[in-house]
Parts: sequence; C-alpha cells; structure tokens
Amino acid sequence: MELQLLKSKFRGSMLGVLMGDCLGSPYENEELLSSGMRNVLQKSFDKLEGSIFKAPVMQYTDDSAMSQSVAESLIEKGDLDLVDLAKRFVKSYYQEPNRGYGAGVVTVFQKLRGNKFQDVLLPAREQFNGQGSWGNGGAMRVAPIALFSYKDSEKLIDKTRRATEITHTHKIGVDGAILQAFAIQQCLQLDPSNELNVPDFINELIDKMKKIEKDEEGLDLVEPQPYKLKLDILQQLIAAEKDVTNEEVVRQLGNGIAALYSVPTAIFCFLRAQQPINGIETENPLRRAIQYAVEIQILLVV
Repeated sequence: MELQLLKSKFRGSMLGVLMGDCLGSPYENEELLSSGMRNVLQKSFDKLEGSIFKAPVMQYTDDSAMSQSVAESLIEKGDLDLVDLAKRFVKSYYQEPNRGYGAGVVTVFQKLRGNKFQDVLLPAREQFNGQGSWGNGGAMRVAPIALFSYKDSEKLIDKTRRATEITHTHKIGVDGAILQAFAIQQCLQLDPSNELNVPDFINELIDKMKKIEKDEEGLDLVEPQPYKLKLDILQQLIAAEKDVTNEEVVRQLGNGIAALYSVPTAIFCFLRAQQPINGIETENPLRRAIQYAVEIQILLVV
C-alpha cells in the first residue's frame, strides 16, 4: 500500500475516534429520541459542516484520553509495555479526573496507584467478584493498537487482549475490543477508490470471530459464540436495508455500555452509513455514521 495513503488512513482513524467521542458524548444522558430531538440533532450537525472557524469547542472524554495514552506509549516504547501504559492511564486520570471515567475504572486506577503497579492486571481481575468487566472500554481505545499491529493479526489479537485486560478482564469485554480491532484492520486494507463490499466485510469479521470464540467453556454464557451470533444478526439487518427501523436495530443488537451490545452496533452503523439513511440529510458518510450512531445510542426501546 502506498505510504502516503496509509498515513492518511492512520490519521483518519485517530481523528475519527476523536470526532465520534466529541460529537457523541453530549447525548449520552439522553433517554429517548423524539422527532424534535432528531431535528435538533440534524441542525447541530449541519452547523459542523460550515466554516471551521465557527465550529464550537468540544471536550473529549476519558475514551479519547486513554486512546491518546495508548498511542503515546506504543510510539515511545516501540511496543506494548503494560506497566508504562497503566502508569499513563493513571496519570491522565489524576490530572483530569472529570472526563467521564466510570466508577469501575476509577477503582482500578486507585488500586494500581496503591500497589505501585506491581501487578497491573490484578485490580481489573478483582472487579465484579472476580468476573471482570465486560464493558466496551477496551474497544473504545483500541484504535492505536489496531494501527500499530495492522500487518500481523496474531500480534493484533495478543496486544489488544493484554492492553484491554488492564481494565476489562471478562472475555466478553476482551473479545469486543478484538472485534473492533479487526474492523479497523480491515478498513486499512480497503481501496478508497472502490465501493466497500459490505457482505465481504461482514463475512471476514465472522470468520475471524469464529476462531476467537472457538473455546468458550466455563464462561456460563447462554450463547457460546455471542459475537459471531451478533454478526450474523448484523448481516441480516444490513441485507434488509431500508426495511429495518432504528428500534429493530437496538432490539437485536443493543445500545448499552457492554461490549456485546455496543461494538457490533457501532460496526453496523458504519456499514449502514455507506448508503443514504432516511432522516439524515448529508452526503458525508463519516458524518452520516456518527449521526446515525447517536440516534441509535439515545433510542429507548421498551
């Protein structure tokens, strides 16, 4: 791949993470999506496509702060150094604790600081009565690892797993981060001059996750291959295209903070946004993906 194109993709990936965080975080506490809210959302995004000098200043959250720590650690150390990464996470938190860190992660950071980083994985293992968190925090900050290891899937899996386990040790949380990393890796391999082959993109993810989830014994999961199942559902929803409502997407894929109910949904939003979406008036697929993801996130399905 041409070096200049690869650099552009790396830059775009990191900027996309930051934009999604900044644009989506103000809506995290919304409880439902009314028609009025959808109009407000459309108009607020319209303003962002105007002059860059008129765009409002937007704050990033803990997810971007931790993504930055991952990127800086990989660059400065030349590899994944868990102790260095854990120290950066903790330092960033104590410097700016009001970026939206979850209570569970804060507890991990407090314990890491207390044990002087002697065992950087122990505090996360102790979470939730020893089961570990299966939240989406690992997936939210995985982009730098996916970029760093994009040529080698085995290294990508290993580094993603180990970096995620600093805060999330449940296999659901770890596998969600791996799925996100795979999606980023596949995007890096795409030719931007060609239309994205969505079915092939999904099938490749399914094949990869079948291998990751081949041994799920002892996890007490109702479905032994939960991400493979979600990707199968995602594939069906994509095939249905315009016949699928937002409510159905949330009902089948989810929109919660657990990795299983957010990572497949995020991938669906990206893939669905390759084509126009009713009610989202823009020709920009990046904006369309983020705006659609916000709509899905604040939709309450009962």
